[in-house]
Amino acid sequence: MTSAALAVRLAVPSGPLFFPVTPYGPDGAVDVDTYRTHVRRGVEAGAAAVFACCGTGEFHALTPEEFEACVAAAVEATDGRVPVVAGAGYGTALAVHYARAAERAGADGLLAMPPYLVVAGQEGLLRHYTELAEATSLDLVVYQRDNAVFTPETVVALARHPKVIGLKDGLGDLDLMQRTVSAVRASGVRDDFLYFNGLPTAELTMPAYRGLGITLYSSAVFCFAPEIAQVFHKAFNGGDDTTVNALLDGFYRPLVELRNQGRGYAVALVKAGVRLRGLDVGEVRPPLHEPTEEHIKRLAELMEAAGELLDASDLPDAASEEQGA
Repeated sequence: MTSAALAVRLAVPSGPLFFPVTPYGPDGAVDVDTYRTHVRRGVEAGAAAVFACCGTGEFHALTPEEFEACVAAAVEATDGRVPVVAGAGYGTALAVHYARAAERAGADGLLAMPPYLVVAGQEGLLRHYTELAEATSLDLVVYQRDNAVFTPETVVALARHPKVIGLKDGLGDLDLMQRTVSAVRASGVRDDFLYFNGLPTAELTMPAYRGLGITLYSSAVFCFAPEIAQVFHKAFNGGDDTTVNALLDGFYRPLVELRNQGRGYAVALVKAGVRLRGLDVGEVRPPLHEPTEEHIKRLAELMEAAGELLDASDLPDAASEEQGA
């Protein structure tokens, strides 16, 4: 795949962007076979791209060998049907190491995670991501969150690099994002730079991001409730605000309120949801912890209520259409 092809395929996705969890077996080791199943089911459910071993996939908890094995399994499971984008992070040397492992495994691109621990200045961040971009043939999307927050001028400089194709925002500062989008546009450096809403349970904030012209987002819900994520994606991109608001009010907002009950639930609760749907992906690795039994029960209730919401409205046809695609 050429770099242009990856940017084009991510720019107008046919379905949600899928961030699979990483399964572990009873012995705690990565279960690559289950991972293939998880990824394959996601692609068959209509995912437009697979972001392997990123935040939801517990990138922080994987050894380099496990990481490369999982990315290779994702590439095998997708079989060229959709692009595979792999996480890469930590300090520059390790980020390059992971990037090259992803390239060997056959990934189509990289999601550049924040550097480890340090709070760097803009000059250092620019150097870090530039070196990462130049380390492989893969294009990359830079992930803004935590200790990797960019001024608009830095994003303009990143956009000048031909392999940096986009910015995923996990910060949620809409003022900063508006100034960033404006600065890149006014610079004239390129008109194909991509922006993604990367906040946890991104669907909840998509109406706000749409006001900035940002329509791309990551969907953790797709991991455990692809039919809900698909209906939302179709409604959001089709301008069906009635359906969007019904799902926000009846499912996504209560889900976020539940997610906020525990640290690390943006991953642990998603993994619990995958198990509730019948695929044993194991528990999260430390330092994350499992949701309480009460919270898992509440998640199951929300999933059931969302199904009833689809059944009680005009949405089932859309869901059936997506599932049959």
